[in-house]
Amino acid sequence: MEQLPKDFLTLNDWSPETIIRALDLADRLKAELRAGTPHRLLEGQSLGMIFSKSSTRTRVSFEVGIAQLGGQGLYLSTSDIQLGRGETIPDTARTLGRFLDGIMIRTYAHQDVVELARWTPIPVINGLTDLLHPCQVLADLQTIREEFGRLQGLKLAYVGDGNNVANSLLIGCAKTGVDIRVATPSDYRPDPLIFEQARGIAAKNGSELLWTSDARAAMEGVDVVYTDTWVSMGQEAERAERMKVFLPYQVNRELWTLAGPDAIFLHCLPAYREMEVSEEIIEGPMSRVFDEAENRLHAQKAVMVMLMGRA
Repeated sequence: MEQLPKDFLTLNDWSPETIIRALDLADRLKAELRAGTPHRLLEGQSLGMIFSKSSTRTRVSFEVGIAQLGGQGLYLSTSDIQLGRGETIPDTARTLGRFLDGIMIRTYAHQDVVELARWTPIPVINGLTDLLHPCQVLADLQTIREEFGRLQGLKLAYVGDGNNVANSLLIGCAKTGVDIRVATPSDYRPDPLIFEQARGIAAKNGSELLWTSDARAAMEGVDVVYTDTWVSMGQEAERAERMKVFLPYQVNRELWTLAGPDAIFLHCLPAYREMEVSEEIIEGPMSRVFDEAENRLHAQKAVMVMLMGRA
């Protein structure tokens, strides 16, 4: 079994085999939870949860997850700890490393997470940055595999803003053999370095990767359709402009007719109905958004066990 990196900052840190191992563990933990079988694999351990951004799914899933694993979670808002008053990341990292067994952080700048991981001896989990959202995409892959029984050879269309979710989907799909087509306006493409990185990974794993500005072209015959909010946290001043630019990328009934006959719809939530997705799609039989949200719990428990318990 390969040596795991200390931290989980990006899916690119994990090999395809490790990603599949994490998904297998997430499935097992989900089945055990539903069967009422305890799995207190992190008994007595403590997870510090640093939040610079508001959160529903990330906070609740990590806090419940560490409790189900026998540990405890400490909510650390940057408005409450000294990091928010100017203490350096290295000082915070080294201090928390003396108290805790792991850290999850949800913040803005990805470099802050990299620096935190550099300066603390304990595992750091990226709960979200402006660049990447690896925990979300691990749960997405779990949801897709549950639906289709496989990942290799499936086709996914991401339609909307080339944001942190799109960046992580590019890596996650490339690592697991999923063909991914990303449709965004020209000025809102995914990170170019990540795109090229993912293109190289995809070539090694037998999957195809495409960017287009044409949402209809991306949707043709796909198995999975994914979108996200057009206005992420910190972009509120751009709201009016974004509404105009992204309107042709709304996932609605007309666009859905181009997808494959058994296609499913995913959204990382929160969703803004009649903006990036129509009500009839997100509430329709094709939607798996709440299965996907639930899988944040199971996928993140797998990450914690693999890093903090060295499974």
